[in-house]
Amino acid sequence: MPRMLDVSDDVRAEIGDEEADRLLAGDNAPGSYDCTSCRTPGDTGQEHTSTVLFVGDETAVLAFAHAGCLPSQVVRVTDEQLQGAVRQAGGVPEQAPAPSAAPAPAVDARAAQAAPEQAVLGVTSGLVLINGELHAAIVVEPTSAIARPGNTGPGDEFLPLLTEQGFQPVADLNQVPPVLHGWSVLLAMGQLHAVLQPGVGGGAPVAWWQAHRPLQATDGWRTAANKNQQVLMFAAPVGSIGRQPREDLLRGALDRAASNGVLVGAALPLAGI
Repeated sequence: MPRMLDVSDDVRAEIGDEEADRLLAGDNAPGSYDCTSCRTPGDTGQEHTSTVLFVGDETAVLAFAHAGCLPSQVVRVTDEQLQGAVRQAGGVPEQAPAPSAAPAPAVDARAAQAAPEQAVLGVTSGLVLINGELHAAIVVEPTSAIARPGNTGPGDEFLPLLTEQGFQPVADLNQVPPVLHGWSVLLAMGQLHAVLQPGVGGGAPVAWWQAHRPLQATDGWRTAANKNQQVLMFAAPVGSIGRQPREDLLRGALDRAASNGVLVGAALPLAGI
């Protein structure tokens, strides 16, 4: 029985025409599935469904998502992330850090680096209320000052580097920051995997930040992210936000950073590869 599947050109190129045609014909596609993004049930025979191919260093996993949650696409991940996602899909619990104040090592693939070691970015996820509507947000704050490559001075270039990439200064949190096209947030298997930035020369997106282990997102956070098809990212220099245990305290810290002129932000499409 034919399935209501979308197989993108990128996915077809990876799995081959024969396998893609079998999927579309219903030979190898499941009837029911759990959406790899929102983790709620779907049915390939009754609703439009996207094929999402997770490709690791040596292995690949084909997953399915509601077409309204994710487009059909190829997602490049590490083998460790891929194995963790498979374990979770199979019912084996994956112990991920709590979504609030979860630090993970990361660097800007083209620029930001702290001396003498790689920058470590603290990432906090939470819901932010703007004009009466809840928005899924992540807040990024490094644990130390960020220097440009080759610069050994004491200055902190974290915000200038981000504004050069298109992030905008946030004076207050009464309006949603503009969308930054080319960047995206990868939410897969119900977990937060990475923040992606455009590849060099128009190539495939690369990870600007990547969780050492995927971060479990709350139901409310995933609901807001899928509703708006985007995640708000706010960033501030070291010492501006701190590790806040509650969302009301996080909001207060964001407001203070904005009033002090040390907050930038953007709306990033959800897995907008």
